[in-house]
Amino acid sequence: MSHEIELKLTLPQKSLPALRRHPLIAEAPRDGRACTLENTYFDTIDLELRERRMAVRTRKAGSRWLQTVKCAAESVAGLSARPEWEQPYANACFDFSAIDRDDVRKRLEELQPRLVPVFTTHFRRETVILTPREGVKVLAMIDNGHTEAAEPSHPLCELELELVEGDPAELYALAQQLAETLPLTPENVSKAERGYRLFSNHALRPAKARPSRLAAEQSPVDAFRIIGFDCLALWQANESGARESDDPEFIHQLRVALRRLRSALRLFSPALPADFVSRWSDGLKEAADGLGAARDLDVMLAEVLSPVAESGLADEATQRLIAMAVDRRDREKTAAREQLLAASHGRQMLALAADLYGLESDALVKSANLTTFARLQLTQLRKRARKRYAAAADLHPDKLHELRVSLKRLRYAIEFLLPLLPEKATVRYANELAEIQDTLGYINDEAVARGRLKAWAGKDPELRSGAAFVAGWHAPRIARLRRNILPTLEPVLWGKSPWRR
Repeated sequence: MSHEIELKLTLPQKSLPALRRHPLIAEAPRDGRACTLENTYFDTIDLELRERRMAVRTRKAGSRWLQTVKCAAESVAGLSARPEWEQPYANACFDFSAIDRDDVRKRLEELQPRLVPVFTTHFRRETVILTPREGVKVLAMIDNGHTEAAEPSHPLCELELELVEGDPAELYALAQQLAETLPLTPENVSKAERGYRLFSNHALRPAKARPSRLAAEQSPVDAFRIIGFDCLALWQANESGARESDDPEFIHQLRVALRRLRSALRLFSPALPADFVSRWSDGLKEAADGLGAARDLDVMLAEVLSPVAESGLADEATQRLIAMAVDRRDREKTAAREQLLAASHGRQMLALAADLYGLESDALVKSANLTTFARLQLTQLRKRARKRYAAAADLHPDKLHELRVSLKRLRYAIEFLLPLLPEKATVRYANELAEIQDTLGYINDEAVARGRLKAWAGKDPELRSGAAFVAGWHAPRIARLRRNILPTLEPVLWGKSPWRR
């Protein structure tokens, strides 16, 4: 058994000539000739191997046939390590006898009679050997082709950096050098997983944050690194969908990933190096800024304008305003896609991954008790929310929005730290926060939409009438929610907190 450690990167096919011309690639020695690879992946009809996160593949390279078995890999920011067994494939018959993990071998031997081909990848591979310094050797493999499953096919264009000798951090360093001039994006989804999606005819779906993986024995820095990589994975998972799909949920979840990262950075800032906090406070804000307008206009259409249109009461002026919102939303979506396609976006993801991987803490921080740290930080966040509550006593929209932001940061912190806290009481508390946060969100969305519609209407009397009609339609509900929001929140902020001993 071997362990394959690689960093997978995607790039547009039109950028391949520039990749080949890059000095790191152009001046590196070739590892043999370029070859065409045909890989066929096998599974049972009900995809039992996929369910178990295993893969069985045959590969034809020239006249040679190989059989490969891979097991589950944890992939973060494109970097993955997985157990792998490879051997010759002879007489069109699988042989699993050489697999040295009994559980894997026995399961495959049981399934062997039912294994059938499910999809195939065809690509041309060019391989060069990178040796940036003594003791480091990396294979850079450029794969260009497509994936087939029955009739559908999908293009495939990747750069894989496979570690032969050295520290995995070297892969990030090489990737960052290449990404200075190339639109490279780290990729967590394997060729096999993309082939399965094609086989199952499953469209890419927006990803949501997964449950926290923290444990009490971890240090605060180790905990932040885990949360950071999970947030980065959420960012990556929604990035390709946001580029390729009109589904607004991709951009929403991508922004959620960035907000969660920024919240985690604030939460763990006392345990993190000051230069790391400063650098990524600015960097993550920059990444999020260009994506906000498209999402805000989607929300405006869905939460403010569409209910008025669906009521059947919207007049011609309101319809004109809706058309203006759709046009502006579509233009902002185009701008957001351009931002995601820019080389700078991939560079930023790689830089964050490299910084997370290399993050270190001093002995004092390493020895800090994570549960104690969690309780102290949650208590501080609730105190800040209480201050925002007091400041919002006049119900001014800006102050209510600031209160909402503080509640969101408290809720994200609870979600990050949940494995360290009493589960039932804490989940109930977080759900209460979420409901209040949603109400404050609607109040803020209506206030922002009202200002935007007024600006769009300008001095046009018909549009001004339409803007006033939309505001009036929402006014009774807004008034009721504004009256009740602070009394509803008061017992949540001043009642017993579930993380207290």
